[in-house]
Amino acid sequence: MLHSPVRFVVLSLLLYAVWLLLSGVYIPRLLIKGAVICVVVAYVVDRVRLLDNEGLPLELLPRAVLYWSWLALEIVKSALNVTRIIISPSLPISPTVIVFRPSQKTDVGLATHGNSITLTPGTITTGISKSRNTIEVHAIERDGAAGCVDSAMDRQVSNFERPLVGKGE
Repeated sequence: MLHSPVRFVVLSLLLYAVWLLLSGVYIPRLLIKGAVICVVVAYVVDRVRLLDNEGLPLELLPRAVLYWSWLALEIVKSALNVTRIIISPSLPISPTVIVFRPSQKTDVGLATHGNSITLTPGTITTGISKSRNTIEVHAIERDGAAGCVDSAMDRQVSNFERPLVGKGE
């Protein structure tokens, strides 16, 4: 008996979608084998009780699509800025490290915020402290570092994590 039938189906479909994207081979025999393997993997994950709210937070999926779209645009803008800095004859860099308090309330929110900073060119998360609720960031310029404090990214991640806040994660 499945512990979470809805999560089982969603995980199976997500695994199959990723498998289809990565395999690039669409012959019937392999499509069937891929589907069976994805269902078996989802079954094993369910049996070892990893298919819970933390393992597959379904309530975050609609917000995730919006957040990832926003983040993709931020990555492009940041990449263009880093490119401008690199090709500038004066190479206007001012490496700096800052520590700030994000507004996230959950582990998922803190991890998402830290990973989003690292995905954005020119900045990297060097540490997250849940006990002190701080994120440490290294940036190639002071403006980029200062932009992490009370930022649009902080607000976007807080909006993304909202369904988890108050649920005990």
